[in-house]
Amino acid sequence: MAPRPEVGTDSSPSLSNDDNTPAKDSAILPAYSTVDLVKEAPDEDDPWNLPELIDTGVKWSELDTKGKIMRVLTAIAKFILLLGLLYVFICSLDVLSSAFQLVGGKAAGDIFQDNVVLSNPVAGLVIGVLVTVLVQSSSTSSSIVVSMVSSGLLDVQSAVPIIMGANIGTSVTNTIVAMMQAGDRNEFRRAFAGATVHDFFNWLSVMILLPLEVATGVLYKVTHLIIESFNIESGEDAPDLLNVITDPLTDSIIQLDQSVITGIATGDPAARNKSLIKVWCKTKTNTTFWNTTVENCTAGAVCWEEGNQTWTEMNSTWTDYQEKCKHIFVNVHLPDLAVGLILLGLSLLILCTCLILIVKLLNSMLKGQVAVVIKKVLNTDFPFPFTWVTGYIAIFVGAGMTFIVQSSSVFTSAITPLVGIGVISLERAYPLTLGSNIGTTTTAILAAMASPGETLSNSLQIALCHFFFNIMGILLWYPIPFMRVPIRLARGLGNKTARYRWFAGVYLFLCFFVFPLSVFGLSLAGWQALVGVGVPIVVLVVFVVIVNVMQSRCPHFLPGVLRTWDFLPRPLHSLAPWDRVVTSVFGFCGKHCCCCCKCCKCCKCCQKEEDEMMRRNSTKSLEMYDNPAMSKDEDTKEAGGGTHF
Repeated sequence: MAPRPEVGTDSSPSLSNDDNTPAKDSAILPAYSTVDLVKEAPDEDDPWNLPELIDTGVKWSELDTKGKIMRVLTAIAKFILLLGLLYVFICSLDVLSSAFQLVGGKAAGDIFQDNVVLSNPVAGLVIGVLVTVLVQSSSTSSSIVVSMVSSGLLDVQSAVPIIMGANIGTSVTNTIVAMMQAGDRNEFRRAFAGATVHDFFNWLSVMILLPLEVATGVLYKVTHLIIESFNIESGEDAPDLLNVITDPLTDSIIQLDQSVITGIATGDPAARNKSLIKVWCKTKTNTTFWNTTVENCTAGAVCWEEGNQTWTEMNSTWTDYQEKCKHIFVNVHLPDLAVGLILLGLSLLILCTCLILIVKLLNSMLKGQVAVVIKKVLNTDFPFPFTWVTGYIAIFVGAGMTFIVQSSSVFTSAITPLVGIGVISLERAYPLTLGSNIGTTTTAILAAMASPGETLSNSLQIALCHFFFNIMGILLWYPIPFMRVPIRLARGLGNKTARYRWFAGVYLFLCFFVFPLSVFGLSLAGWQALVGVGVPIVVLVVFVVIVNVMQSRCPHFLPGVLRTWDFLPRPLHSLAPWDRVVTSVFGFCGKHCCCCCKCCKCCKCCQKEEDEMMRRNSTKSLEMYDNPAMSKDEDTKEAGGGTHF
C-alpha cells in the first residue's frame, strides 16, 4: 500500500507522470478519505431554526410492562409538577406586581397628579410607560386614568396617550423573564427576540398612531361615536377566572389597598399618609344624623327655624373595623418601601427558580413523538391557499388565553421560555402576542361595563380607545408580510444580545427607564425644552436609520464616506470596545466567554471551546482513498510500528 502523504513535508509522492520530476518540486493535491468526509463537521446551523428535540431514551416498543407503567407514571408526575410550577410562576408574577406597587406606587400617583404635564401628548405617553413599569400592571394604571377622568381631573383626549404608554409598559415583564434564559446563547437569542417583538410592535404602533391621534383625534372620535350610538348600561363585573385559583396564595402573602394610589393621583391629601398594605379586609362605614341648634347657618347646610331657634342637621361618620386581613405582613410594622423590597427580592428569586425548572422540565418532557406533535400543532400552517388563516387563528388563540388568565403579562411571560427552547417559532409567537394585546383590552372593556352609571361612559370610552389602538396596530404591522417589521427588528436585537448578553440589561434600562424619565424631565421644563432637545435627536435617529438601510441595499447612492461608519470612532459604531470594558468590570474571563455561570472554571472551559473550534477549522488531515481490503494490514502496521501521521 502506498504511504500516505504528510502535511508540511517534501517526502510525498509526486502526482506528475514525469518520472524525472523531483518529488519536492511537485504540487501535492490533498485527497480526503471517505471516512474523513463523513465525519466532516457540518456547516453552522441557523440559530433561528427550531432545534430538534431528540428522544435519547428507550423506545416504547422496547420497554417491558413494568417499564411502560413507570414511563406513564413518570409522565403524569412531570405534568403535575409542571402545572404546580406554572401556578407558582403566575403567583410570583402577581406578587412581583404588588412589590413594584409598594416600591413605586405612591411615586406613580405623584406622577399622575401633574395635570399640566399630562396635557402634553408625548409626556402623557412616557408617564403611561413609567407608571405601568412601576406598578407592573396596565390594568392598575388604566384604572387610575379612569378615576382621574371620572373625577374631572383629566379629559378623555388627554388620557389616550397615557393608555398607549400603558400598552408599552406592560411588555417589560416578559422582557425580564427572557433575561433569565441567558445561560444558553441560542435559547437566549430566541427568548429575547420572542419577548421584544412585543416591545417593537408597541413602540412602532405608537410612533405612527400617536401623531395621527394628536392631528386628527381618530381614536377619541371613533370611541365617542360608539358610546353615543349604543345605549350601554352598567352590567356585571368581569368574570374572575384565574384569580379564583391564584388569590388564595397571593392574598396570604400580601394584599394592597389600590384606592391609596388612586387617592394620591386624584389629589386626596389623606391618601398620602396611608399605607398601601391592607390591614382590615372587612369594614363597615356608619353615619349618624342628629339635629342641633346653631347661632348662624353655615353656607350649604340645611337649616330651619323653630320658634326663636335655628336648627341644622349634623352628621358623624366612623368606620367600624370588623375583620383583619390574614396575609403575613398584616402585623409587620415596616414601611411600604422595606416590605416592597423584601417581596421584590423573594418574588424575583422564585420567578427565576420556577422559570429554570419549567424550562428543564419541558426539555425532558418534549422528546420524540411528543415534541413532533406539539411543534406540528403550534408551528404548521394550513395548506395553500389557506396558509394566511393560520396567523389569524393564532391571534384569536392569544386573545382567548389572555382573557382566561386575565393578564397579557402572564400569557406573554409563559410563552417566552417556550420560544427560547424552540417549541414555538418567533413567527408564531408574534400573532400570539398580538392576540394577547387584544385579550387584555376585552377584559378591560368588561370591567368598564361594570362601572357605576356616573363613570360608565368615560371608563368604557378609555377601554375602547385601548382596544382600537391595538386593532389599528395589528392592521398596520401584521396583514402584509412585508410590514411585519417587529419580527425583523426582534431578530436583529436577539442576535445582538446573544453576542453581547449584557446589552439586554442596557436595552431594558434605556428603553423602560432612562428614555421615559428623560422625556418626562424635559416635559417638566416646558415644551420648548422638549422640542429643542427632542427634535435634533429624532432627526439624527431617522438619518442613521436611512443611512443604515442604504448601506445594506443601495450603497452606490451614498457618498464614499457614508458607505461605512468606519470614519467614526469605533465605540460609536461597534459594541466590541464596550464589551471589553463591561467584561473587565464584571470580572468575566474574555470577550466571548459563554460559561460565566461555571464559577472559577470559566477561563479553562472557554479555552477548551476555542481549542475545539480551532481544530474544526484547521486543515484536514491528508489521507489517500483507502482500499478496504488493506485496512486490516494498515491497522496492524500502525499498531506494530507506532507510525504517527
